[in-house]
Amino acid sequence: MLKKIVIGLVAVVVALVGGAYLLPGQVHVERSIVVDAGPEKIFPQINSLKAVNGWAPWLKRDPAAKVDYSGPEAGLGAKVIWQSEVDEVGSGAQEIIESVTDSRVRTALDFGDKGGAEAELSLDPQGGGTRVTWEFDSELGMNPMMRYMGLMFDGWIGADYEAGLANLKALVEQGG
Repeated sequence: MLKKIVIGLVAVVVALVGGAYLLPGQVHVERSIVVDAGPEKIFPQINSLKAVNGWAPWLKRDPAAKVDYSGPEAGLGAKVIWQSEVDEVGSGAQEIIESVTDSRVRTALDFGDKGGAEAELSLDPQGGGTRVTWEFDSELGMNPMMRYMGLMFDGWIGADYEAGLANLKALVEQGG
C-alpha cells in the first residue's frame, strides 16, 4: 500500500513538472488607455523614471522604499534602483534603453534573482487624443515554478498597469 502511494506521488510530481514545459516560456502583458492630450503632453511623463514613479502604483505601496536615480534626468540611460521590505514592491532596477520622442520609451527591468523583463510605453495619436499602451515582456526560463507563475502575470501586472494608466490619464488631463 505504501509503495502505491509513493509511486502515485512520484507520478503526480513528474506530471506537474512535465506539464510546466507545455506552458508558454514567455509572458506578455499589455494594457491601453486613451488620454485626451497629444503625445507631446504625455511624453515627458513616460520619458522620466522620476515622473513614472509619480503615477505608477508600486512605490505608493511603500513610502519608505529606498529609491536612487542615476544617469540623465530623462531619456536613454536614465536609471532607478529601488529597495523595499514590502513584498509587492521588492527590489530591483529599471533603465531606459530606448527613447523615441513623442512615440515610445522602452526599459529594461532587473529583479535580481527573480529575473528580468522589458517594458514599453508607446504613444499612438488617435483623433484629438493619444492611445497610451503599456507592455511587459519576460522570458520565464526553464524553471517549472516560473512557468506556472507565468499564468498569473497578466492578473498581477495587468491590474497595476490599469491603475497606473488611469493615474497618468488623470495627471495629464489635469495639466500635470
